[in-house]
Amino acid sequence: MPDLATSPSAARAGRATGAMFFAFFGAAWLILGALRSGHASFLFFAVVLLIAASIFFLALRHYGVNRSAREAVAETPASRRRSRWFNIINALQWFAIFLVSNILANLHHGEWIIPAIILIVGLHFFPLARLFCYPPHYITGAVLVLIAAGYPFLAPGGPASPAGSFATGLVLWVSALYGLST
Repeated sequence: MPDLATSPSAARAGRATGAMFFAFFGAAWLILGALRSGHASFLFFAVVLLIAASIFFLALRHYGVNRSAREAVAETPASRRRSRWFNIINALQWFAIFLVSNILANLHHGEWIIPAIILIVGLHFFPLARLFCYPPHYITGAVLVLIAAGYPFLAPGGPASPAGSFATGLVLWVSALYGLST
């Protein structure tokens, strides 16, 4: 029976699913950046939402074209194991975000919460790259880790700068579009 590793169509459906999430989270990061910059505008929000919706519906189309292949591998033992690990990795990511955010807030270093979240999100791409046999996730993860490590020291405003949020949103969108192109 085919699996994600042996079914290119099933893998494309999986990347399309990821792209839908990247469209949403990319938009969320960009809107957060705009709100943090103090220069949020209706036009910016409208453009962000339009681009996010475009990526989402493009991904949905890719998913629809490859859905039958995805459904064919959905109940294999390897697919169930992969799904279980995906859920564990994401639960650990959200737990780490919650824990680190609370620790930083209680230490009165709330300005470091956003860089810490970007770092955690970046790190979570490494096990996902291995889990899905998808090397581009290593690149996404590495770029996000570099953003988290660099922008607090390079951007005006330090860790409170909206630059990290803007960069993270754009990285997620580029990753989504790349995934849809392969």
